Amino acid sequence: MNIKGKVVTLRAIEMEDLKLLSEWSNSPEIWHGLGGWHFPYSSLSTEQYIKSINNNNFQQQNFAIDTEEMGFIGTTNLVNIDWKNSNAYNGIMLGDKDSRGKGYALDTIMTIMRYVFKELGLNRLDGEMIAYNERSIDFYTRKCGWVVEGRKENWFYRDGQYHDKIIVGITHKQYDEHIAKTNYWNN
Repeated sequence: MNIKGKVVTLRAIEMEDLKLLSEWSNSPEIWHGLGGWHFPYSSLSTEQYIKSINNNNFQQQNFAIDTEEMGFIGTTNLVNIDWKNSNAYNGIMLGDKDSRGKGYALDTIMTIMRYVFKELGLNRLDGEMIAYNERSIDFYTRKCGWVVEGRKENWFYRDGQYHDKIIVGITHKQYDEHIAKTNYWNN
């Protein structure tokens, strides 16, 4: 089952995505704004990653972000899905530079939240960002209704110095309030 937003479709990652995923996984510009380790990835390791995706894994799901206009533009995920405590972690990566600033990220996050809260019945989503990625922090909090819930000092190491990790989250109730305020699904 694909998950439809207003302008994006979230679908399974396929082998046909290999070329772009391999390119994006080696982009210094993309990795500068994301957490995690940054090693060069071969096409073979990216292929192995795609083959290792288990769409029946109830603790982790990875999605390709597709648009009618541009095709495959990035990925989003739900990881550490905790069914007992009703929460999960979400991240997004728009690999195609030309897709940025066109509302695709907003529709992706709004779509994943609707899916998590209205289909899966979870109660909260969590995320994190590098403190210097002010654009992402503003995007999540101002446009998507997430709340800054904390800061971990000196968490990420980039370019010879440490940077804080910003912790963000949103509950089902906060999502409902954000939708009522923005009327996102009705405009």
